[in-house]
Amino acid sequence: MRVTHLSLTDFRNYAAVEVPFEPGPNLIVGRNGQGKTNLVEALGFLSTLSSHRVSTTSAMIRAGQDAGIIRARLEYNGRDLLTEVQINRSGLNRAQVNRSAVKTRDLPRYFSSVLFAPEDLALVRGDPSGRRRFLDQLLILRTPRLSGVLADYDRVLRQRNTLLKSARASGLRTTQLGTLEIWDDRLVELGAEIIDERVELVRELGEPLRNAYEAVAGEDHGPALLSSLSIMGADEETAASVVEPAPVVEPAPVVEPVETAGGVGGPTSSNTGAASTVDLFRTALAGLRRKELDRGMTLVGPHRDDLVFMLNQLPAKGYASHGESWSFALALKLASAELLRRDSSSGDPVLILDDVFAELDLSRRRRLAAAVTGFQQVLITAAVLEDVPEELTAHTIHIHAGAVVDG
Repeated sequence: MRVTHLSLTDFRNYAAVEVPFEPGPNLIVGRNGQGKTNLVEALGFLSTLSSHRVSTTSAMIRAGQDAGIIRARLEYNGRDLLTEVQINRSGLNRAQVNRSAVKTRDLPRYFSSVLFAPEDLALVRGDPSGRRRFLDQLLILRTPRLSGVLADYDRVLRQRNTLLKSARASGLRTTQLGTLEIWDDRLVELGAEIIDERVELVRELGEPLRNAYEAVAGEDHGPALLSSLSIMGADEETAASVVEPAPVVEPAPVVEPVETAGGVGGPTSSNTGAASTVDLFRTALAGLRRKELDRGMTLVGPHRDDLVFMLNQLPAKGYASHGESWSFALALKLASAELLRRDSSSGDPVLILDDVFAELDLSRRRRLAAAVTGFQQVLITAAVLEDVPEELTAHTIHIHAGAVVDG
C-alpha cells in the first residue's frame, strides 16, 4: 500500500495543494510553521479518523471556511483508489471512495498508516486515555469492524451513565433497576469483546516491541506491555493491576494472573474452567453497584483500563529517562507497523515519521533509517535537511507558507 498523490482544500494553512509521493522514503522539508506536519496529519486522519495534534476536527479546517477536504490517491492491492473525506465545521463529515459515498468510519478499511510524532511521548508519560486510544486505533486498522463495536460501547456507556446520574438524583426505583440491568447486559457484551481484543493485541505486540526497541536504542532494556484491567481490580484513578506475569514495582494491588488455555495471561472467554471476561465483568459490576449509584458513573469496563509500559522491570512512567521514553514510544509505533504488515493482504502500512530525527543523536538516526527502509513507503518531515540520513532523502519535497516550492 502506498499514497501516490495527496490533494488538500481548505485544510489547515492550505487553501489548495497537490503533493505527489513516490515509493520508498519521501522527505518533506520546511521551517517550523510552514505546513509540513499538516500534510502528514491529513493522511493520518484518513486511516484513524483522528488527529495526532488536536481532539476536535474543526481545528483542521482553514480559518474562515466551513469545510476542509482531504483527497488521497492510493495504490491498494494492485489497483488505484481515490479516497476522500470532507471535514465539516458543523454537521457530519462525509466520505467517498472512487466517488461513491461510504460511511466515514469505513475509511480505515482502505488506507492503513502508522504515524509517530513528538506528541506520542504522552503515550509513555500521559494519561491512560491516550494509551486506550492507541490500542483502539490499532485494533480498528487490523479489524475495521471493531470500529462499530467501540462506537456501540461508547453509546451504551453514555446511556448507562445518564441512568446512574438520574438514579443518584431521584433514588433508584424498581423500574430504573430493571432498565439498568438491561444496559448492564449490553455493556458487558460489548465491553468483554473489547477487553479480549485488547489483551490479545498487547500479547502480539510483545515481540515486535522488543525487536524495535533494540533496533532504535541499540540496547535491550527489556521493554514490555502489561494490561491493567478494571474488571480485575485495577482502577486508573488509584493504581495499576497486572494480568501478565512480570515484576511490577508500584505501590498497587497486584491481581493474580488468570490461567488460560495458552498459559498465564489475561481473562479468557474460552470454556477452560477459568473465569471468562464476561463473568469477571458481571462480578465487578455487581460489586461496584452501590459505589456507581453514589457517584453516578460507570466505574468498571474497558473505558477504565490502562496499559502499563515496563522498561528494565520498572514502569516506564516515572522511571524511564527522556531518551528511554522517546525510544519506547517510537518502538511501540514501529512494532504496530510490523504487526500490520504481518496481517495485511494489501501490503505494508504507510509509515509516517513527523519531526523525529531532530530528537535523535547520530547513531540513533542511522539505526532508525536502517529500521524503516524496508517499508514500501515512508513519509518523513524535518525542519532541517541535514538531520535526516542521506539514504532517506532521495525524494525531497520542500514546503514554504502552505505551498510546495522548488528546492
